[in-house]
Amino acid sequence: MGRAVLSHLLTLSNSSPRLASSMSCCGYGSKYRKQPVSFPLRRLVGGRNSEDFRCICSVSHSEPAVAESSSSSEKKRIVSGVQPTGSIHLGNYFGAIRNWISLQNTYDTLFFIVDLHAITLPYDAQKLAKSTRDTAAIYLACGVDTSKASVFVQSHVRAHVELMWLLSCATPVGWLNRMIQFKEKSRKEGVENVGVALLTYPVLMASDILLYQSDFVPVGEDQKQHLELTRELAERVNYLYGGKKWKKMGGRGGAIFKVPEPLIPPAGARVMSLTDGLSKMSKSAPSDQSRINLLDPKDVITNKIKRCKTDSFPGLEFDNPERPECNNLLSIYQLLSGRTKEEIAEECQGMNWGTFKPLLTDALVDHLHPIQVRYQEIISDSAYLDRILAEGAAKASDIADATLNNAYQAMGFLQR
Repeated sequence: MGRAVLSHLLTLSNSSPRLASSMSCCGYGSKYRKQPVSFPLRRLVGGRNSEDFRCICSVSHSEPAVAESSSSSEKKRIVSGVQPTGSIHLGNYFGAIRNWISLQNTYDTLFFIVDLHAITLPYDAQKLAKSTRDTAAIYLACGVDTSKASVFVQSHVRAHVELMWLLSCATPVGWLNRMIQFKEKSRKEGVENVGVALLTYPVLMASDILLYQSDFVPVGEDQKQHLELTRELAERVNYLYGGKKWKKMGGRGGAIFKVPEPLIPPAGARVMSLTDGLSKMSKSAPSDQSRINLLDPKDVITNKIKRCKTDSFPGLEFDNPERPECNNLLSIYQLLSGRTKEEIAEECQGMNWGTFKPLLTDALVDHLHPIQVRYQEIISDSAYLDRILAEGAAKASDIADATLNNAYQAMGFLQR
């Protein structure tokens, strides 16, 4: 759902995500503003690596700390998604997909494949449909339970694009020009070569979130700028068209969009490149050697770990700034094992790389094997996968259409 997503390695933690107090100025449940206000886009932390910006989804694997309201049996809602570009890798898995397994037990969850975001840069049209199905199958293979969560394809819910246009008409160009990801991508690709969608896709991301009246959005520290735009855009549209103005148009009045709160993880679950411990593991990295893909076979994983970048220091340790690769590999091992940082440090402190690399390889192969087996079962049953996606899209459309109709009404359109 946006392109995510610090070039520095965060330490791992088992504590729970928290709501971001720094963004409470226009938070969920706030009173509708009665006085004209300005909507400056505050300068927040932006990620150096932009490939995951289209997916606001980096949360801790632990249970979220936000409790259900005791006065209501209705679950709070979370939406999140991943692009169907490149191969889903270990960073996507630990940074997003595995965390959904915890979230789906506590929240009303909608997880989708953001195929519309995948075409803002040059792409292979022949591979898009297959990549979309593969991504959906990986969601399910990793443990997303369709009895608890809706799984669907973004483009199968037409309201995403319709609401994007309405929101675009209320979005100041200056807000988009300040987006760090646009600056980085346009500089890399050349401003004359990029499509207008690269500038406006944060508005589509806002549509992705606001359509479902989301209560919380799982978001990493380096993704806050993009969620902040969504929040401020919701406040802006609510002010321009909501409240008594909407009521005069025949609506219920009040806020058109719920302003979502960020659900921020503790430091942790950031997987870095196997060839550079200071860069995030990325789909867009030129070398496949830099990442472990979820569907990599055993021999490929073995070769990648054998050749991954290490150092010449004695022993193994966490948190030494001069040893980013060591920190990363130990962190991956910790995530795979589910043990504490202290336990891993004690186990591995006296090891050399020749001892540790086979240990890490075995842990990776053992962890990913059942996912790969389940993936093959799902992808080979096209009728089952199509049914899951159709059911998910139908449920999502019911929610999205209600929001879209409210927006049309409040903005003065003739009702269909």
